[in-house]
Amino acid sequence: MKTTTCKIYSSLNQLPNTWDEVAHDNAFLQTPYLTVLENAAPTNMQCFYIAIYEGDIHIGVALAQYLEVNKLESFGERDQCLKTYVRNFIFKNFASHVLFLGNNMITGQNGYAFNTHTDFSNISKMLVDCAHEIIEYFKKQHIKIHIVSFKDFYQECADELKKLDFASMYDFHTQPNMIFELPSEWKSIEEYIAAFSKKYRDQYKRAHKKSEGIRIKELTYDEILFHEKRIYELYHHVAKNAPFNTFFLAPHHFSTFKKQCGNRFVLCGYFIEDTLVGFHTLLLNGSVLETYFLGYDEQIQKEKMLYLNMLYNMTQYGIENQFKKIIFGRTALEIKSSIGATPLLMTGFIYHTNSWINKLMPVIFPKLEPNVAWQQRHPFK
Repeated sequence: MKTTTCKIYSSLNQLPNTWDEVAHDNAFLQTPYLTVLENAAPTNMQCFYIAIYEGDIHIGVALAQYLEVNKLESFGERDQCLKTYVRNFIFKNFASHVLFLGNNMITGQNGYAFNTHTDFSNISKMLVDCAHEIIEYFKKQHIKIHIVSFKDFYQECADELKKLDFASMYDFHTQPNMIFELPSEWKSIEEYIAAFSKKYRDQYKRAHKKSEGIRIKELTYDEILFHEKRIYELYHHVAKNAPFNTFFLAPHHFSTFKKQCGNRFVLCGYFIEDTLVGFHTLLLNGSVLETYFLGYDEQIQKEKMLYLNMLYNMTQYGIENQFKKIIFGRTALEIKSSIGATPLLMTGFIYHTNSWINKLMPVIFPKLEPNVAWQQRHPFK
């Protein structure tokens, strides 16, 4: 039986030339996207790239991210209450240095990929060993990692990991991943609208009418550069008013993304006359359409039902380009369910490197993640 080993790199120019071949099925692990992270990552993030070998054969890739939470200007400004202040105190004093095995910027099981069948026992050991190695890397720089989190596993995978090296870790569920499985018979927006019950067909018509006067345009790289300052203003407004944040994107993130990923990255601008009032972004990931970050002018959003119209437009893009499903991610769960997305529970694992604090993780963790009460909508006949 061949031994499974890992090599951890802190720079993309160190990667083996077989990396993209192994990561073929996931755009979020391929070097064009990883180059975006390397060149335009959040200012409080450092990425590590993990190559996995069976003997001397390259069989897998993985991503790790270190976040220095104390560098954040804000953890989220929307919810100002006692629980928010408690959460912020905990982060600043006991969780300011966080290591993620996976991608903290997106939702879904995008932390690793293999091009051959690999037992969960190997996956489990590999992830834990890599975490330990990166912790030692930072220890040599006199930085103590406080929290280690293994992010976003589908239930079957999580159940297997819990039987192995993850058994002693606290497993948690945050907000579900909202996923829209698109029926293959839908070829147009008209067929999608026809599938709604009357209530949600009326919702679509009302939102569509509200959007009159808005021009939508897919922006080229040069146009993204031209509007970059405004794009970032719109993104930053939405991000800082979210209930919770662990990072903010770099101002040149979106132009870097377009430069590196070309037609696989789509940024659509929403204009009133010549003024950019909103945008949404998409990544084409094989048969899956991944929604990414967006931004909008709050006043226009209220007047024009801009966010809801963005959801409809992203769905239309997915249908017309025959994607099998759309990943809408976390947040705004109820409105996403009203356009057809359904929740998929994801599991994460977490531990604190201080054994005493780690024992309190079942008490501490619920204070770090905001509770979200929502009602799932069922829009189709």
